[in-house]
Amino acid sequence: MINNVEKGLCPSQRFKPIYHLKGAGIMDEVLIGEVLRPHGISGELRVYPLTNNAKRFLKLQEVILRSGTTNQRFKVIEARLQMEFVLLAVEGIATADQAEKYRGWEVRIDRSEVLPLKEGWYYFELEGMQVYEEDILLGTLSQVLETGANDVYVVKGVKGELCIPALKSVVKNVDVSGRRMDVILPPGLRD
Repeated sequence: MINNVEKGLCPSQRFKPIYHLKGAGIMDEVLIGEVLRPHGISGELRVYPLTNNAKRFLKLQEVILRSGTTNQRFKVIEARLQMEFVLLAVEGIATADQAEKYRGWEVRIDRSEVLPLKEGWYYFELEGMQVYEEDILLGTLSQVLETGANDVYVVKGVKGELCIPALKSVVKNVDVSGRRMDVILPPGLRD
């Protein structure tokens, strides 16, 4: 039996989205966490890391806190891990009341500070790519979904939304600098 993802249908509500394209300029920053609440009375922020390597926080010099179109840059004083969370102390936030104002804000870093992967790509490097089958433009990769078995690339084109399984048998070439992905769709995916 073929499931909806294999058919190319995108039941987005069933899968956790990893990153979304949100507008011009946002691709210069990378989302790495979300402020959950203040921690203690000295202005520390309890952060839920949205990265598979929370230790990256320990090396940060600066973070960007963003809510909607508002963002603020902060110098990192200290970062430490506590269970699955990160406790982040930054210049300019010295009390629990000040920290409370940032509850729910995104924690971002400049894209230039992202460590390169040994192999593969970050999701944010794939988003915004033009996806082609042979020389036919299918659309723009707008979102990466984690489904458990394999990731799925959501491609938005003139004919609607298409879900492409992130499999070696399907994805034939990824040119990050050229912003192009070449695929060979399985039979029936576009039907």
